[in-house]
Amino acid sequence: MCHRYLKSLLAMLLLPLLAYAQGFDNLPDPTEKSADKGEVVVDNTPDSIAKALMSRPSPGTTRVGQNPVMFLIGNSTMRNGTRGDGSNGQWGWGYYFPKYFDARKITVENQALGGMSTRTFYTDLWPAIRDSLKAGDWVLVSIGHNDGAEFFDQRRARGVIPGLDPDTMVVGFNQRTQCQDTVYSYGNYIRRYVGEIRARGAHPILMSLTPRDAFDEDGHIVRKPESQWLATLSKELDVPYVDLNEMSAKQLDGYSRWKQQYHFFGDKIHTSKFGAEMNAHNAAMGIFRSSDPQLTTLKAMMKVDIPQKNITTSNKPFVFFTGDSTVKNADNDDDGMWGWAALAAEVFDESKITPINAARAGRSTRSFIREGLWDMVYHSLRPGDYVLIEFGHNDICPITDAKERGVIAAAYDTCHVYKMEKDGRYEVVYSFGWYLKKMIDDTREKGATPILVSLTPRNEWPGGRVERRNDTYGHWYREVVDATGVDFLDLHNLSADVLDREFAVKRLPKNKEKATARIAKIKERCGNRYFKKDHTHASKAGARLNAQSVARGLREMKSPLAAYLLPDNLK
Repeated sequence: MCHRYLKSLLAMLLLPLLAYAQGFDNLPDPTEKSADKGEVVVDNTPDSIAKALMSRPSPGTTRVGQNPVMFLIGNSTMRNGTRGDGSNGQWGWGYYFPKYFDARKITVENQALGGMSTRTFYTDLWPAIRDSLKAGDWVLVSIGHNDGAEFFDQRRARGVIPGLDPDTMVVGFNQRTQCQDTVYSYGNYIRRYVGEIRARGAHPILMSLTPRDAFDEDGHIVRKPESQWLATLSKELDVPYVDLNEMSAKQLDGYSRWKQQYHFFGDKIHTSKFGAEMNAHNAAMGIFRSSDPQLTTLKAMMKVDIPQKNITTSNKPFVFFTGDSTVKNADNDDDGMWGWAALAAEVFDESKITPINAARAGRSTRSFIREGLWDMVYHSLRPGDYVLIEFGHNDICPITDAKERGVIAAAYDTCHVYKMEKDGRYEVVYSFGWYLKKMIDDTREKGATPILVSLTPRNEWPGGRVERRNDTYGHWYREVVDATGVDFLDLHNLSADVLDREFAVKRLPKNKEKATARIAKIKERCGNRYFKKDHTHASKAGARLNAQSVARGLREMKSPLAAYLLPDNLK
């Protein structure tokens, strides 16, 4: 290594210590100006590594007492952007990986950096990590996306020789470092990582790369050649190996094309939150399910859990109800607030089908998915089951406030990165229709039947007739129906028809004050019977009305689910 580059590298490696001394997280954010996007965070590469070191933890500083540390070695698919916080809508899977480990026993330290190759990580970042290793630590090496590049160019000089040959090399002048340089094979660099990890008494794990959004001639996700190279090295070096590329590619192959695409964001390699969480889960499962005895002690430090409803095994189908407080509320006081699915036993024959009320008060499509409530349904679904999807009351709310439940008011697929007010966290928020389509698509993937249900009517009476929100939610629901072909149960208008028959007036007095008083009287009468405390939440009688409207809607739709209604609701 030439003197000029050594001096520069030493300065960069010392930067974390300087940063720590003046407040590690208080340094200026590394940004650059873009003509079309304004000020954006750059995905740093070796030429701007000093900036990137502001955000990555100094190697080994997360260690708790004498506990081991797991170091993650990778590129932007593992840690995306300088700060790795999703501000560009892209996430690396290393962000979600720590949740699978018991922090009381081990810490997971994401040392990955965007733009790095097997070679540049080894020359520029690895020395500081290697020197921080202690006996009993773990190092997970999953890197290679950027290896097929130029050997000696001025900006990155990160290419490696494909394959495993231990002797092949290319010698040349590295314009980035301004030094003579030697490039080795992919396998040679991996062997160096493994040897140096073991020399420090630590444990290496090899893991194949995340898949790209690219397809072979048979329409399957392309498998990366590095997977076979690593499998060969695993046997040669006796190192535990997890084929993340195969696990995630196989999972993507089982999805619809629409779902495959939203696991990536912005391009065909970097993942959205959905893709990053998928890769993190598969990486953890690959370790946890491995039969390699070398991983026994590590598995004892893991926390692995798949969200699932506690439901009994049954030959009967299940009908899941999803939604907000109009579907599930307190449901325990005859004079309290009720959700209509709490009265499902009054309309469904439980000797033929099992109702599962998975709704949660206060939720929107977005928060129901983000909080994992949808996953509990998704992981429980079996072929032949049904899912009723009813949202809307909480969706068109502020997007970035503390409740974090607002969505983009549209049915077409669109999204935007927002910064949350509560904690400064970034989140990609999608449209109302997009979230509905996700639940519909997920349900079909499991062989179950989705039914889209419009939101319940409110106790509002403009013009002396109950409010109909057909120009907003009703329009969006029908756009989703047109896009997906999903069965649609128009609960909103079915229940509204009943309310109008009971309370509506043909015409209001011409006098404005008298008209206002008449509307107030209608609202009071309706509220006393069908609503509780406000204009949205139903009384038990109101919940019963909505449940009966659901049954009537299923009959009128000629839905197969109607066969599971009680006899009195089949008429």
